[in-house]
Amino acid sequence: MKALTWHGIEDVRITEVPDPQIQEPTDAIVRVTSTAICGSDLHLYKVLAPFLSPGDVLGHEFMGIVEEVGSGVGNLAPGDRVVVPFTISCGHCWMCQRGLFAACETTQVREQDMGAALFGFTKLYGQVPGGQAELVRVPHAGFGPVKLPHDGHPDERYLYLSDILPTAWQGVDYADVPEGGSLVVVGLGPVGQLAVRSAKLRGIEQVIALDLVGDRLRKAEAAGATTIDISKTKDLKKAVLDLTDGRGADGVMDAVGMEAHGNPVAEGVIGLTSKLPKPVARAAFENVGIDRLAALHTSIDLVRRGGTVSISGLYGGAADPMPLMTMFDKGITVRMGQCHVKRWTDELFEIANRPDDELGLETLATHRLPLEAAPEAYKTFQTKQDECLKVVLKP
Repeated sequence: MKALTWHGIEDVRITEVPDPQIQEPTDAIVRVTSTAICGSDLHLYKVLAPFLSPGDVLGHEFMGIVEEVGSGVGNLAPGDRVVVPFTISCGHCWMCQRGLFAACETTQVREQDMGAALFGFTKLYGQVPGGQAELVRVPHAGFGPVKLPHDGHPDERYLYLSDILPTAWQGVDYADVPEGGSLVVVGLGPVGQLAVRSAKLRGIEQVIALDLVGDRLRKAEAAGATTIDISKTKDLKKAVLDLTDGRGADGVMDAVGMEAHGNPVAEGVIGLTSKLPKPVARAAFENVGIDRLAALHTSIDLVRRGGTVSISGLYGGAADPMPLMTMFDKGITVRMGQCHVKRWTDELFEIANRPDDELGLETLATHRLPLEAAPEAYKTFQTKQDECLKVVLKP
């Protein structure tokens, strides 16, 4: 089959790889009908290169049709239409019973001291072949995949249930905005856009959205946010204070993560670290602060005293410097973590399945391309060319 495989820093290719096979009774094989490029995939494209091997199949946002099921999968059959959460969880372990599906103890990658295995996401998370491919082996298929109706809705109505919609929803939930309160969303990529829309749907009255890309700001404004172009704002903190009675936001959601703009020195360190010999580079990532922290530090700066910072963006350095005195003095709460996708599935499926597409899921993608175009699409998405916000690929 054809799949998008990693071969080096900013080097991904469509190659022929063996078709996946049923390995465990709980496996299923899914023929992919739609797969997307996620902002997290851009970390693999460059920053997390030390944790990848040539030939790794990328991609963790995908859906399709069940082709084959193992003998232990009793709730799926060939022909079923499914969307697959990017976190691989069993549904019955101690963590899963408590809704902590991203910490599943059955698929936990213990040799890396990390949480549940993920599709298409490095040695850190099990090096499981991903979804930017024609076929995918789905472990624990009796729990993970969400069965969808053959209802005439296009794939994009449901595709984002795999990752970015529950990630945005969890990020807004974690921000803990009180009734009548305010939320700042830092970064208006796909997760940030869905966070704005989710916040408005959840009844958050004041949503303030920050970015420096004009088309992304316009999309957030159309969804009901008050937008601030950080590239044209001399005093960002004052701008937010002016909108929040001088206190700051009740909740701030960091939807950016490690590749935030604003720190060229850290950007150079990341670039250099990625190119070191892999054992050295892995040690640097695991033990040194190598992230660009502009978005996170901005979030801490903009939250009110006693407010909450919700971190949905991915960070990698173990020794990143944090403004602990400010965090302590302001008495803030910080909530973060990999998305527990299945915790939100029922609620979000009901919303996605409504006739009027309240979250604009069918219109989020800006680029729809065949899988063969994935290498160029990665470049376009990384550089934000052609107003690229979200890429959906069709194998």
